[in-house]
Amino acid sequence: MLLLPLSLSPLPFLSPVSWAKEAVPVAEDPELEQRMIALSEDLRCLVCQNETIAASRADFANDLRREIREQMSANKSDKEIIDFLVARYGDFVLYRPPVKSTTLFLWFGPFILLLGGAIVLVVYLKRRRKRVEETVLTEQQIKQAEALLKEGKGNNA
Repeated sequence: MLLLPLSLSPLPFLSPVSWAKEAVPVAEDPELEQRMIALSEDLRCLVCQNETIAASRADFANDLRREIREQMSANKSDKEIIDFLVARYGDFVLYRPPVKSTTLFLWFGPFILLLGGAIVLVVYLKRRRKRVEETVLTEQQIKQAEALLKEGKGNNA
């Protein structure tokens, strides 16, 4: 019986890994898939909330990507698809929601809070400066302080 060293054995080539192929895009049309990815980069995953639909691996994001593909296959424009998603899930699905009365705090809130914090800090520092005014010592207090300092130095030496 002829024994081959393991490195020359045909067994590694018979494993299922050798039969693997490149992943086929989910959409049969690569152009449609690119358009879907570009659109889903501007949409928020409602489950993850900090990821785009394109980046999320949640089942909900998969469903939304499938829905977007179906609508793109039905020749709907990106605007029509976004309008459909906003009507269904609200402005929160958009990473850049429009400026309107319900989203004013979302757009301008951070600046208002920053300005408010700066005002509070300035007022606090001015009040603190008034409280910590330099006090003038009398001659007797200066002599007493010098005596205490000399006494402290004499004990440490």
